[in-house]
Amino acid sequence: AFGPTVTSFVQPEPVQRSQDFVLWSFFNAMFCNPFCLGFIALIFSIKSRDRKIARDLASADSYGRTAKHLNIAALCLGILVTIICIVLLILYGSWTTRP
Repeated sequence: AFGPTVTSFVQPEPVQRSQDFVLWSFFNAMFCNPFCLGFIALIFSIKSRDRKIARDLASADSYGRTAKHLNIAALCLGILVTIICIVLLILYGSWTTRP
């Protein structure tokens, strides 16, 4: 009288997690801030976090990508400027110690 029991599971779609890069932006705003790129990246990161809270994932992803690109540019320029300053200090030090 009883047939086999069939159980089916529906897997929910994975929620897309957009990244906002707030910590990286804050680091760049404090330490690697050429042309205020770190500060601008921080603004876009905060906008991304606000859009994520408002459940507007498309805008959050867009702001997050912009913050990521600005962070990459700020970090690269910051490292480049630091290396140039170190080289110039070494060269200046070697020029001033000549008899």
